[in-house]
Amino acid sequence: MAKYNEIETNTINLLGAGTEIVGNITSNSDIRIDGSLSGNLKTKGKVVVGETGSVLGEIHCKNADIDGRIEGKIVVSELLSLKAPSNLKGDIVAKKLAIEPGAKFTGNCNMSVDTPQINASAKESEKEIPEPGKSK
Repeated sequence: MAKYNEIETNTINLLGAGTEIVGNITSNSDIRIDGSLSGNLKTKGKVVVGETGSVLGEIHCKNADIDGRIEGKIVVSELLSLKAPSNLKGDIVAKKLAIEPGAKFTGNCNMSVDTPQINASAKESEKEIPEPGKSK
C-alpha cells in the first residue's frame, strides 16, 4: 500500500504591496508579505515581512525576517531577525533572536529551548488560531 508523504516545495508565496488580506493563511512553504494581512499566518517555512508589509495577528513559522510592522504574537521555531526599520508590538517566542539597531520591539520575549515546532498539515490547520482581537 502506498504511503502518503508530504512533499516539501521550494515555492515562495507573495502578498504584494497594495494587497490586503483579511483572514487566516496556512502554508507549507515560504511567504513574503509586502502588503497587509489582518489575520493569522501559519507556515512550516520562512516568513519575510518587507518594509511596506504589515501583519495584525499571530505568526507561527520556522524562520522570520521582519522589516515591516507586526501587531501580535510571533512564534518562531528557529531564528527571528528584526531588521532596522521593523516595528513589532507583541510577544515573541523564539529559539534564536537577532535585533538590529533601529528595530523597535514592545512586548515580552521567551527564548526557551522548547519552542513549539510548526505543523501546518491539514489535521493541524483544523485547530484554528483565534482571529485578532477575539478570544476563544
